[in-house]
Amino acid sequence: MFTGSIVALVTPMDDNGAVDRASLKKLVDYHVASGTAGIVSVGTTGESATLSHDEHGDVVMMTLELADGRIPVIAGTGANATSEAISLTKRFHGTGVVGCLTVTPYYNRPTQEGLFQHFKAIAEHTDLPQILYNVPSRTGCDMLPETIARLSEVKNIVAVKEATGNLSRVSQIQELVDDKFILLSGDDASSLDFMQLGGRGVISVTANIAAREMAQLCALAAQGDFAAARRLNQRLMPLHQKLFVEPNPIPVKWACKALGLMATDTLRLPMTPLTDAGRAVMERALKQAGLQ
Repeated sequence: MFTGSIVALVTPMDDNGAVDRASLKKLVDYHVASGTAGIVSVGTTGESATLSHDEHGDVVMMTLELADGRIPVIAGTGANATSEAISLTKRFHGTGVVGCLTVTPYYNRPTQEGLFQHFKAIAEHTDLPQILYNVPSRTGCDMLPETIARLSEVKNIVAVKEATGNLSRVSQIQELVDDKFILLSGDDASSLDFMQLGGRGVISVTANIAAREMAQLCALAAQGDFAAARRLNQRLMPLHQKLFVEPNPIPVKWACKALGLMATDTLRLPMTPLTDAGRAVMERALKQAGLQ
C-alpha cells in the first residue's frame, strides 16, 4: 500500500486564508487521473503547523470525501506533544484513512529514547498503520537508524519517510529492520537513488505539480528500468531543487496556481508569498521540466 509516488499534498486556501474546497477537489481529481499512488493530507507540506486542530481534521475528512475511494489517503498526525499526536490519530479511526504519517516533534529536540517513547505511545493508541517521518532540517531532531529499528518492532509501525537526503541511511536502516518494513524517500532530489538502493517510493513535493511524471518515475524504478527513470529524473531535477528556493510550501503553492491546479497561492502567516526573485527561478524550472 505504501509504495510508489505518494504526494505530500498542499492545502489550497482562498484569498482570506480559508480552505478552498473547489481547488482541493481539483487537486484530488488531478492525482487520481495522473496515477499518484496515495495522498498525504495535512502533512507538513499541507501547512499542518498553521491549521487549527479542528481544521486539520476537517481537511483530512474533506480529502477523504473528495477522493471517494479512488485513491488512498494518509493523514498527517504529527505534533510536538505526544498527547496531541494521539488525539489527532484517534480522530481518524474508522474513517477510511489508510494510515498516518507522523513527523518527529520539532523544537522540543527529544532524545532518541524520547523519540522511541513518543512514537510507541502513538502506535499503542491506534490500529492504524503508522509511518515515521524524519526531517531534521526542519525539526532540529534526527531520528537515528537504531531508533527506527526499535520502532519497527512495534506491530503497526510499518514504514519510515526518510528526508535527510543522506543515502547512506538506506543501507544503515535496512541492516537493522525486517524486510517487510518500508523505506520511503522524503527528498525528491535523491529519491531515485534512494529507490535504487532499496526504497519503495517517495512522499513527494514535486508530485504536486508533476504527478504523472513522478508516478512514471516510481513505476520505472519498481520495474528496474533505472536508465529510463534517470532520464526522466534529470528532466525533473530543476523542480526537485528549485521547489525549495524558498521554504516549502511557498514555491509549490505558487507553482500549483501558475499551472491552474488551484485558484490562489495563499499561505498563512508566518509564511509569505513567493518573492519576485523566487518566481523567476520557478518559471525557469517549470520550463526546463516541460511543464510550462
